[in-house]
Order: sequence, then structure tokens, then C-alpha cells
Amino acid sequence: MKQIFRLIIIYSIICSCSHKAATEEKTTESSKQNLVSLSPEQVKSVDISVQKLSNHNISSLIRVNGIIDVPPQNTVSVCMPLGGYLESTTLLPGMPVTKGEVIGIIQDQQYIQLQQDYLTVKSKLAFTELEYNRQKDLNQNKASSDKIFQQIEMEFNNQKIALSALAEKLKLIHLDPKKLTDKTLTKSINIYSPITGFVSKVNVNPGRFINPADVLFELINPDDIHLNLKVFEKDVDKLFIGQKLNAFNNNTPEKKFPCEIILISKDLTSERFVEVHCHFKNYDKSLLPGMYMNADIKVNNSDKPSIPDEAVVNFEGATYLFIASTNKSTFEMQKVDLGSHENGFTEVLNSDKFKDKDIVIKGSYTLLMKLKNKEE
Repeated sequence: MKQIFRLIIIYSIICSCSHKAATEEKTTESSKQNLVSLSPEQVKSVDISVQKLSNHNISSLIRVNGIIDVPPQNTVSVCMPLGGYLESTTLLPGMPVTKGEVIGIIQDQQYIQLQQDYLTVKSKLAFTELEYNRQKDLNQNKASSDKIFQQIEMEFNNQKIALSALAEKLKLIHLDPKKLTDKTLTKSINIYSPITGFVSKVNVNPGRFINPADVLFELINPDDIHLNLKVFEKDVDKLFIGQKLNAFNNNTPEKKFPCEIILISKDLTSERFVEVHCHFKNYDKSLLPGMYMNADIKVNNSDKPSIPDEAVVNFEGATYLFIASTNKSTFEMQKVDLGSHENGFTEVLNSDKFKDKDIVIKGSYTLLMKLKNKEE
């Protein structure tokens, strides 16, 4: 029995040694495959520069997304306080409008009645005012009783109140009471744009009856259009008011829209996001409310071990650096883990692996081409 156990132990040791030897052989073979050597003549002809890792100021990057939004004060719903039938409008969603421009015409018999009431009260007030002044003189001379004077005074005040109330109603429908005469009565009232911007929604059509509470049009003033971003709660403490960022959309990611953070919400959404509001540095007509956007925010500026971007080579979906031997004629391609990059430099995450080593920063792709040719 002891003999059997002894044989099993010996067999295990032999297998372990064989596996270790195979592993070492495989590692050595893999290492040789990543080596490229240059002859003295090639070293002279190929422009190769080496450099050790150095620290550079590099920002970390947070990528977030959100939508273009307009604050409530820049979105205007156009209503008609007294209602009526829409006579005409030429508005379509997306059309530009100017403040004071006629955007629709509405008509109703109540407008005629309102103007008639105003002119009637105005006429009565003129007569009542004459009578009031006459009774006032008579009362001062004790030629009439106080009761008669008080009655005419009350009537005079009531007429003034009625005229003022009707004048305000006329102003609600954009009619100037001072210009209203019996010859300027109209059944149609103009609807004017209260802002300069563009049309967001058209909710009516000619011939439709409009109730006072109905929204005819929705207009947007793009001057204060902003970007509403959703930021994870773990990244909120890295942001601050006035921080710069670049926004872009998926259709044209190369086109950047500079922004600045103007407000950071103090509440978390149910998805654990914080809303961050940003102003666009310059308004672009291609930016529309509701449009989906991405944004890159630079945070945590610090000195990090890094190498020039041109030192990195991409091969079969991975990134590598070439490490030069002491005599600068043999180079080994080693895998590198990269972080953020800025101003021509890229952060090296596994920097301990390359500490104090001569890294090829110029001519890396020449070495890669030679290495691939060697394998073929």
C-alpha cells in the first residue's frame, strides 16, 4: 500500500514539473513572438525615440447624457381670454415668429358687443360728468339738496368704474380704448406673438371655436435654451457651478457644443440621478428642445504617469507599448492599460510595469509592421 502511495506522489510531482515546464516554454515562446530586433543599419535608418514614463496633468472624463430643455419662463402658451372663432392663421410648427407679429385672427359677436358697451358707457359718462359738475355748483350755492348731489356723484363714480373695467377688457383683446370710435368697430381681433422665437405647437385650425382656456399656440424663446444632464450620484461631488463641458449628439459626434454648468439639483431622481442644468455658450439653430445629447465633463485635474499618444499601438483589439533593450536594437511589445488622455498624452494605468523602462515614443508603428512581417 505504501508503495502505491509513493508511486502516486512521484507521478504527481512529474506531472507538475511537466506542466510548469510547458507553461514556462509557452511564456518564453510568447515573449519571443513579441520581440523585434533591428540591425545596426536599420537602427540608423529608422527614426526611433525612447522616453521613460513621466507625469503630466491629465483630467478624468465623465460621459453623461441628457436632453435639450427650455425653462418654463421661455415657453409661452398663447390663449384668447374671451374666446371666439379662429378666422385665420398661417403658423406651422418650427416657423420663426417676431414679438408683436400677427399670428392669428379671431372673431366673435361678443367683441362687437364689448366695443359697443364701452362707447355707450363713455358717452353716458360724458353726460353724467356735466350733470355732476352742475349739481356740484348748485349744492355749493345751496340751490339743491345734498341727497340729489350724492346720487349724481354716485352715478358719476359708477360710470367711471364701468368705463375703466371695459377699457381693461378691450386691452385684453389688444384693442386700444383711446382709439376706439363708432367708426372703428370691428368683429375681428388680431392675436399677436408675445415673444421672438419659433412655434412649438399649433393646436387649432381656422373655423374652430376657441374657449378662453384653450391653448392656441405654444411658442419658444430659444435665448435661454439649456441642456439638462443626468449625472450619477457618485459623480456629483466632482462637479461645480461654472464648470465647462462639451456636448454633442449621436448624429454628428465630431461637432462639439461648449456649455457651462449653471445649476446642480439637490434632489435625486428615482433612478439615482441628479439633474444638472447647463447653458450653451452659443445657441445653434440645430439644437431643438427634446433632442437627446451626450456630454463629456473633465474632472480631477492631477499629475498622472503618462506617455505621448503616438507611443501607443493598437493590435488585434488591444493596446501595446514597445520597450527598448539596453542597446536600443531589440524591442519587446508589451500590453498596456490606458486611462484618460489630454493634450497629446495618455494616462498609463499599469504604470508599475513600465517604471524606469525605455518606452518607444516615436517609430512604434514601424516596429509593429516589422514584427507582423516577421510572424508572416
